[in-house]
Amino acid sequence: MILIKQIDHIQLAAPIGSEETARSFYRDVLSLEEVEKPDSLKQNGGVWFSNGSVHIHIGVEQSFVPAKKAHPAFEVSELEALADHIRSKGISVLTDDRLPRANRFYVNDPFGNRLEFLEWLEK
Repeated sequence: MILIKQIDHIQLAAPIGSEETARSFYRDVLSLEEVEKPDSLKQNGGVWFSNGSVHIHIGVEQSFVPAKKAHPAFEVSELEALADHIRSKGISVLTDDRLPRANRFYVNDPFGNRLEFLEWLEK
């Protein structure tokens, strides 16, 4: 039996040439650290970010369509402080209370991709 150990990274799509916009959101708003891509992949465009064991790759596509339903969900601490920080940057936060034992909200990145942030009340 093959065992999947963990998710190595999440890749989200963005339009070609949008690397600076991605930096403004993922680095400057979400406080993720930019990770230098390997030389062999730089020609593909896009930009990579990380925070501890969370790795997000923004890949660029000619025929980009945002992921409006499919989304990554990030478990965080101090969810309300994060929501306030995001709102202070002029970004809309959609609170959702339908998941039992969790507080959560959704945000769209600058490209329209849906992101979920949640904090478990108990596990």
